[in-house]
Amino acid sequence: MSAGMWQWLAEGDAVTWATAALMLLMSVLSWVVILYKLWFMAVARRRVPQAVAAFWQMPDLVQAMAQVKALDRQGLVQAMADAVAQGGAAAQGSLAQSAAQGQRLLRSLREALGQASTQLQWGQTLLATIGATAPFVGLLGTVWGIHHALGTLAGSGQVDIAQLAGPVGEALVMTAAGLAVALPAVLAYNLLGRSASQLEAVLEGFAHDLHAQFGVDAS
Repeated sequence: MSAGMWQWLAEGDAVTWATAALMLLMSVLSWVVILYKLWFMAVARRRVPQAVAAFWQMPDLVQAMAQVKALDRQGLVQAMADAVAQGGAAAQGSLAQSAAQGQRLLRSLREALGQASTQLQWGQTLLATIGATAPFVGLLGTVWGIHHALGTLAGSGQVDIAQLAGPVGEALVMTAAGLAVALPAVLAYNLLGRSASQLEAVLEGFAHDLHAQFGVDAS
């Protein structure tokens, strides 16, 4: 950031500072989410297929559970395997407990799949919000900065283009900053959302296979 930009911020008012602070906060939050989710998705894309394949390769449910637990540290597959191991267990005396085993298992698998989807979709709303709002926050900073600069110059008497170019140019940096915050968030939202959808498809297929295999009275 140039010395002129620092001077412009130093001479700004509460709106200028609040806008700059908000964009800095959005940038930090988006990059924290992006870096965490890149790591999370990289591990999940490798571990989830391994855990699913290992489950079906084991000779019994106990060994299959042990393999899933060892491979699936994020718990995306393990919750569904647990539902099978428990046979769709429900609290005594509840409506769920009175249902047939296949129905209880289906309900447990649906809940486990919902939990996994929540993990995979974590942070997506924040990235979408930052990607959609950051350019407008930057534009607000630019408009307010130009307004503030014009007000300051108007009180100094005669104004020429040289005097106007500096403050206006510095204010326009806020628009560029808004785009710089928004673009990584939008790109990450799209790429990570695609990865999440692919993993959800794998997990849905696994849940369907589990119900077909262990939901003995589903038909």
